[in-house]
Amino acid sequence: MMSGEVMLVILIVIGLIGRSPIIATAASILLVLKLTALERFFPTVERRGLELGLLFLTISVLVPFASEKISWKDVTPLFTTVVGLTALAGGAIATWMNGKGLDLLRSEPHMIVGLVIGSIIGIVFFRGIPVGPLMAAGITAFVLKLWEWFGSR
Repeated sequence: MMSGEVMLVILIVIGLIGRSPIIATAASILLVLKLTALERFFPTVERRGLELGLLFLTISVLVPFASEKISWKDVTPLFTTVVGLTALAGGAIATWMNGKGLDLLRSEPHMIVGLVIGSIIGIVFFRGIPVGPLMAAGITAFVLKLWEWFGSR
């Protein structure tokens, strides 16, 4: 079986070759923690890392409100235009799918491995941005449900 260090080095190389600084940096930080005997922080990082990442993502998205680049005048069209209503629906659907993804991960936690590898493939080969393992799980849950509906017919 491949050791954690080797896997992290492989991820660093994949990140560098694929021009994905996020993967390379994340794997590098984990490798440093592992090599400096700070592995005791892994459970905390695993448990709280996603929350912290989402917190910073949300902060970055809300900066235009705080800096007053977006005003109430800009928010009103959300409720009166097709684009605005579609954005609201998209947000609601994404949130619902995240919930389905969480349900899937709770019932089948081993799927996280496929989601991580799929995310790496998406980052490296499709220039994707890894913002949501829950969304990836939600999409997986949706596709599995479609498979269940149409595959059984």
